[in-house]
Amino acid sequence: MDKIIELSIQHINLTVIAISIAILVGVPLGIIISRVEPVRKVILGFVNLVQAVPSMALLGLLVPILGIGSKPAIFMVVMYSLLPIVKNTYIGISTIDPVILESSKGIGLTKNQTLFKIQLPLALPIIMGGVRISAVTAVGLMTLAAFIGAGGLGYLVFSGVQTVNNTMILQGAIPACLLALVVDYVFGKIELAVTPKGLDPKATKKNSTALKVMVVIVIVALLFTTLKPMFTNKTEDTITIGSKNYTEQLILGNMYAELVEEHTDLKVDKRLNLGGTTVAFNALTTNELDMYVDYTGTMLVNILNAEPIKDAQKAYDYTKEKMNTEYNLSVLDQLGFNNTYTLSMMPEVAEKYNINTISDLAKYADELVASPTLEFENREDGLIGLSKLYNMKFKSVKSMDGALRYTALDNNECQVIDAFSTEGLLKKFGLKVLEDDKNFFVPYYAAPLVNNETLNKHPELKDVFNMLSGKIDENTMQDLNYQVDELGKSPEEVAHKFLVDLKLVK
Repeated sequence: MDKIIELSIQHINLTVIAISIAILVGVPLGIIISRVEPVRKVILGFVNLVQAVPSMALLGLLVPILGIGSKPAIFMVVMYSLLPIVKNTYIGISTIDPVILESSKGIGLTKNQTLFKIQLPLALPIIMGGVRISAVTAVGLMTLAAFIGAGGLGYLVFSGVQTVNNTMILQGAIPACLLALVVDYVFGKIELAVTPKGLDPKATKKNSTALKVMVVIVIVALLFTTLKPMFTNKTEDTITIGSKNYTEQLILGNMYAELVEEHTDLKVDKRLNLGGTTVAFNALTTNELDMYVDYTGTMLVNILNAEPIKDAQKAYDYTKEKMNTEYNLSVLDQLGFNNTYTLSMMPEVAEKYNINTISDLAKYADELVASPTLEFENREDGLIGLSKLYNMKFKSVKSMDGALRYTALDNNECQVIDAFSTEGLLKKFGLKVLEDDKNFFVPYYAAPLVNNETLNKHPELKDVFNMLSGKIDENTMQDLNYQVDELGKSPEEVAHKFLVDLKLVK
């Protein structure tokens, strides 16, 4: 419950900031296009065009520019919120009876006086209608903030999807729905409050004024508590630890965060559940993160674009050297487990076709549907290179991320998925792991990846980050993942118990 409350507060703060900015930008733009016809098509065309850009694509473009966390999430929601506000402001002002405007001229009002005393008051109900739509939509859009470490209720939704945990999905989705209803109600009341008395005879001045004061106080309080920390740089005694967006990474991220807090005087800012290698790595190279755990195969092929090295020690040595010289990053000691890629099937389907190896799979691939992750489908060390080596072409490829592909496999909507060898869901669903008989997959040994600037400022961190060196093998990691994926334990709980069992924390 504490986690839900914490994430709900984050979600509210982010949404309020985004909508406040959207109003400050959108209303003036609506006024401008109602007065300056030449820019009308340009501004309306732009805000319409933004709606056509996929939200995840926009987030991906913003991360290299704005980093991870609140800034890109808020910017994205602001961009998507502009259309209803700009259009409704323009419509509200431009549809006022010309007779009223002529009357304002007749009593000697200037153009600006007419705007503020006549046009805006009369247009406010329509403007607030657009704001209301944007605010409700923003609540849903802000769930995507979890992909870039900004928190919010999306963290529970996407964590639940990753682990096939419907309870966790509902823990995030239900508060988000309730929040959307509350936002709709509040902005409905604000809409009534700003409606001129002449347009709404039922409204009383007393109630209207009280509601306006209440709304202003709430917005100011939320902005005060969130804007300052959002734009404040990380303090010297804070270390930011990240992770990618699946169970194993969440567990490891929590382990390292707890080790730092236990063995140093540093504070930890956790930015877990980031949307994949690209987001996490870019955040590390731009100092948005200080460390996260990555894998030798991923660094070798996907980041360094090097030729595959099948020898585990050589792959590690090469990766360690190149990451240091090319990116100023340190690859510390390996944890001990090889989380390599695998292809997996339901046992009964594999038995039906007598498939035990990937070469066996290649013979029947044209009859089967594959559902790899998006990252695996588009990587040379993934489906692209694998298909070339094994001369394999599936009947169709329907990519999907997280645990959704396991559900599709269980429902026979697909017959083949990619998986990591330590995934707890392999054990949960009892899948058959196919042998990579041509040794395509390179070693994927886990190791901390740390910014050298961080190690120079806090050299004691190297020993702390190396405390897990050689202490986790494949079976152990799969069991830890299984405890989250099947037994319903939280990554924080599993990480803490493991560290206590090793006597690394109290």
